[in-house]
Amino acid sequence: MKLIEDQEQLQYYLHVHQIESVFNEALLQHLSLHTFDEGEIICEQGEPRSHLYILVKGKIKIFTTSSEGNKLILAFKTPLEIVGDIEFIQNIEMINTVEAVTPVCMIRIHCDWLNKYGNDYPPLLQFLLKIITRKFHIKNNSFVFNLMYPVEVRLASYLLSISFDESNTDFKGQLSVSNLKDAAGLIGTSYRHLNRVIQQLCKEGLIERNKEFIIVKNRIGLSTLANHNIYE
Repeated sequence: MKLIEDQEQLQYYLHVHQIESVFNEALLQHLSLHTFDEGEIICEQGEPRSHLYILVKGKIKIFTTSSEGNKLILAFKTPLEIVGDIEFIQNIEMINTVEAVTPVCMIRIHCDWLNKYGNDYPPLLQFLLKIITRKFHIKNNSFVFNLMYPVEVRLASYLLSISFDESNTDFKGQLSVSNLKDAAGLIGTSYRHLNRVIQQLCKEGLIERNKEFIIVKNRIGLSTLANHNIYE
């Protein structure tokens, strides 16, 4: 994590995402802008909640880890997104681990300042309510998506989610073969069936698989297969 000591850049992101009014003058003084490199952990499951993060650039993934060490990817997020909102309101430890998929920028504020200056500030509370209810809506849509669409559509959507970032055209992601079990869990299928679908998509020229990675070869074709549904 790197602190960006540039108030103009901070103000730029507040303006671009139209969230200047979310924070009163007292809270604005305690906002800071930070960058995270690809693969860097932003916050970790089980650690005490300390800050609220607002994703303003890049893509993150959210995953949970079982007591046996098994990981399950829950979602991918792009701006505008909040990390730590539920934990702040419930005053609980971090529920999930959040990792940067691409280089990201995040606005950060300590929860102590939010408690001191934001608990009775309606614009902030309305903003948090809007974000949290949107998360429930997305979860519902994802649940329906997993039930209504075949595995090849869900896999195409998942691969598009992890392989591209609309805010960073230089980013070209790929799925590590070692993460296929996690992918199977997220899209709701067995590891064996997922491998069969991967072989099918390789034959169709949509993706390529080598010993280490699965790479998107035909983004347009994959998007058509996914029916423009992208995992969030």
